[in-house]
Amino acid sequence: MKIKDLIKQNRLYLDGGTGTVLQAKGLPTGTPPEIWNIENPEAVIELHKSYYEAGSNIVATNTFGVNCKKYDNYKELFAAAFTCAKKAREGMGDDKFIALDIGPTGRLLKPLGDLGFEEAVEIFSKSVIEGVKNGADLILIETMNDSLETKAAVVAAKQNSDLPIFVTNVYDESKKLMTGASPLSMIAMLEGLGVDAIGMNCSLGPDKMIPIVEEFAKYSSTPIIVKPNAGLPVVKDGKTTFDKSAEEFSDICALLAKMGAGILGGCCGTSPEYIKKLVDKTRDLPYSAPTEKNLTVVSSYTHAVTVGQKLALIGERINPTGKAKLKEALRNDDMNYLLSEAVKQAERKVDILDVNVGLPEIDEIATMKKAVEEIQAVTDLPLQIDSSNPKVLEEAMRIYNGKPLINSVNGTEESMSAVLPLVQKYGGTLIALTLDESGIPKTAKERLAVAEKIAERAKSYGISKKDIIVDPLALTVSSDKDSARVTLESIKLLRHSGFYTSLGVSNISFGLPSRETINSAFFTMALENGLNCAIMNPFSKGMMDSYYAFCALNGMDESFESYIGYVQSAENVPAQAAVSDTKQDDLEGAIVKGLRENARDIAKKLLENENPLDIINGRIIPALNTVGDGFEKGKIFLPQLLMSAESASLAFDQIKAKLPKGEADTSKGVVLATVKGDIHDIGKNIVKVLLESYGFTVYDLGRDVAPEVIVQEANKRNCNLVGLSALMTTTVPAMEETIKLLHQNRPSAKVMVGGAVLNKEYADMIKADFYGKDAMESVKIAQEFYK
Repeated sequence: MKIKDLIKQNRLYLDGGTGTVLQAKGLPTGTPPEIWNIENPEAVIELHKSYYEAGSNIVATNTFGVNCKKYDNYKELFAAAFTCAKKAREGMGDDKFIALDIGPTGRLLKPLGDLGFEEAVEIFSKSVIEGVKNGADLILIETMNDSLETKAAVVAAKQNSDLPIFVTNVYDESKKLMTGASPLSMIAMLEGLGVDAIGMNCSLGPDKMIPIVEEFAKYSSTPIIVKPNAGLPVVKDGKTTFDKSAEEFSDICALLAKMGAGILGGCCGTSPEYIKKLVDKTRDLPYSAPTEKNLTVVSSYTHAVTVGQKLALIGERINPTGKAKLKEALRNDDMNYLLSEAVKQAERKVDILDVNVGLPEIDEIATMKKAVEEIQAVTDLPLQIDSSNPKVLEEAMRIYNGKPLINSVNGTEESMSAVLPLVQKYGGTLIALTLDESGIPKTAKERLAVAEKIAERAKSYGISKKDIIVDPLALTVSSDKDSARVTLESIKLLRHSGFYTSLGVSNISFGLPSRETINSAFFTMALENGLNCAIMNPFSKGMMDSYYAFCALNGMDESFESYIGYVQSAENVPAQAAVSDTKQDDLEGAIVKGLRENARDIAKKLLENENPLDIINGRIIPALNTVGDGFEKGKIFLPQLLMSAESASLAFDQIKAKLPKGEADTSKGVVLATVKGDIHDIGKNIVKVLLESYGFTVYDLGRDVAPEVIVQEANKRNCNLVGLSALMTTTVPAMEETIKLLHQNRPSAKVMVGGAVLNKEYADMIKADFYGKDAMESVKIAQEFYK
């Protein structure tokens, strides 16, 4: 039976830890586990065989750390890994499978890092090609901290194979990925991409995964994977162990199975013993595949918007139609203007941002890709990708970080054959316009018929009705007195037929005076008839008044909290005042919002009248503290934190150029490195950006750095604060060795450590001086150290 069929009928079992088990078998500290595919294949074969014998249906190849950028001989390593797995499987039966194991690149994708999306796709593609060539049964993409890198890996898998795709991400105790994604946002994106099983692995023990599994069980229509660590890491007799025994681990995993986990395994610290007990305690538990949740969802890299729970406001300001300033900005490639419009609409509490850059005289594809990438860097709102050109839609959908709203498809054969395959390929929720080759129907029943035709055609591409939102089209009432009535009847009929609806509300008043009066009244009528999404101007006081009043009067606003907050808000001002720049004209506001060019230009202007150090201490540092506080409270996420840090760095660059010689402070130095054997430097790079934005001098040694090199650099720079990072459990002993060497050879040096595999207790055990639970904590440590 094929894997895709099995996961619908039976609970399946993955294997457990690889690196930690191989270390127990003698893998030297700092040696990547994949090297043993060639140098000690017998140990790898024995490990895989032990997992099969323990009850694992699926064993992952020992290729977690293999990719074409890390190894010139990556093809040889993949081939050797599959040889080991196949030898281990011999004589094991028909229900034993081999998964191509793909781990993260260890780099952060642009615009937050230096790795381009297409470069990431190329790296993963080469791994997939080798997996297919060597006989993989499925692809396991695991231990992903970032939603966009996850998407790049899935796109590569879909482009280069037709194998089943399993995906697991790393969630922390706040139920977020490192870059901020919630379970629902990841479920929406991955189900939109059509993966076959989704879930979580690493970082947490099984008990800490319970709340995350609850979220997956609530929202996922796809089989759920759970691969916990064996609890928290501890050091005993100089060796890394974990605090959950096989007995405790399996007891909690049995609870996770009852909650809905259908594919179970283990990660760091687990062994064949753990998997055997896990299988024994869950084999006979009842199993049923997840039911269809039928949720209409769009998502960003942090959160999801579920259509139908409340009206979704879609900000319309990034659309050049009738907007001279936006047209000028697009012609001049003035992306900062678009970013300002995005930020201001977000402040007006819209749920989704429409992005349309269609001008005939510009390169719409390049501009849309740039706009999507940069807007997602300054706001975490989901986007509606809006274009009449399918090529523009495709390029933007490919790089979009999340599950976008797509505007639009219509009932013509040309539109459906061009747009529906894009949604099948990249995922998305569609806006369907009720027009076809015959034009726009004159009656509500005819518009419903077009919607049903689109939905039926979409079904042939595997796109369900829940991923279609129908726009029945609001035509100007000035040229047809019945147009408003027909549109309202269409909304009601569509809702009764099971469709969610969207509308460009302001079209109704085109050509009339005092348009806001007509728009506001029509908006209220549309809401009364069941409108779910409104593309509108969030700076229209009349329409926002209508929205908040409607929600309050219809029992959709608990204790009138939103209505009262809206009325009392300083943002509730006339439209002409609202659309002008406010805080974004201040350096603090530009930094907080991550508007890099604004921050640079404002700093340059401030230097004409203010002392450089006053700007640093009175403006830049307070702004960074505001952002840091928001990050610690879970109100701001990593991408926004990094954009703010980059904005501050650009401002610093202007200030440094004006400082008199001798005033620039280079004494506050920090040596940073990812330890020997670990190529994952995302966390270290994030710390670097933040430290530099606060004015520290950073000596970045990169990744896979030997202990003696770190000591040499600290001595060379006369630097007494060293930061060490590790993602992989197998490289933590190298971190301990580095700390020991630093303390011996530079007693004045203090060491702060961080990384997904660490916690405060573990940091204390390996004799670190400080533990940075996240990048902001590292900044605080440095500030306190150099006080």
